Amino acid sequence: MEGVSVRKIKKICVFCGANSGKDVAFVNAAFHLGEVLGKRKIDLVYGGGKLGLMGCVSTAVAQHERKVLGIIPSAFTVNNLVGETCGKEIKVATMQERLVMMMELSDAFIALPGGFGTLEELFQMISWAQLNIHNKPIGVLNINGFFNGLLSFVDHAVKQEFITPRARKILISATTTDELVDKLQAFRFEPNPALSKLKWSPSSSQKEKLDLTLRL
Repeated sequence: MEGVSVRKIKKICVFCGANSGKDVAFVNAAFHLGEVLGKRKIDLVYGGGKLGLMGCVSTAVAQHERKVLGIIPSAFTVNNLVGETCGKEIKVATMQERLVMMMELSDAFIALPGGFGTLEELFQMISWAQLNIHNKPIGVLNINGFFNGLLSFVDHAVKQEFITPRARKILISATTTDELVDKLQAFRFEPNPALSKLKWSPSSSQKEKLDLTLRL
């Protein structure tokens, strides 16, 4: 990455399935991601528990002696529903509180294959970046083309002028772990000048009124 300034990333939040998926490549990629984070001395933030790909990546990070933080809604801990978190665990009351804490405690975000919950988390972080709530890099690890359809849809939305080319740059993708982490480190946030005027605070969702048509 000669000639490119590198963002310091100490903690990455990983969104991924609580299932392992049909393709063993997903499991292998989750373990490899944990290995790469460990070797790069990057700690993990994730959704807690030990199910599916979530358990794979958290186990691998812990095996490489990096810190693991699971942020989990209290409802999931009843009757050991999702298994024991690998590392420190923080219990929260709601799914939204969980996502806010993930955003605040992480320096970047990676999505592995997953279902509706993974997609919700991914697009929530993209939306918040677009609204200038955070300026942290977000990427998908496109294992065996898993995210091809999603990336094509996003590009289609750009062509139909529902997503701006500037906002499209928020979502990074790569087919290998090292390439993705390199891209996250090289990411430079380009805020929308209009949306950068929005005023956000932890205690209020009130924002400055803008007499503009915003394509969100």
